[in-house]
Amino acid sequence: MIAQDKLCYSVPELAKVLGISRPKAYELVKRDDFPSITVGKRIIIPASALERWLDENAGA
Repeated sequence: MIAQDKLCYSVPELAKVLGISRPKAYELVKRDDFPSITVGKRIIIPASALERWLDENAGA
């Protein structure tokens, strides 16, 4: 389970939470099936959507 103290994560925070590199996190947010939102030049990932995506893709 992901910490619920944040509503959204930045890409560097996503990398830290998932234990992956920043380049791999940027690669992940570019996927069509990954829940990310672009606000101006910033990419954010809603925590609830990330948790749902992880549940749906576990073991895939």
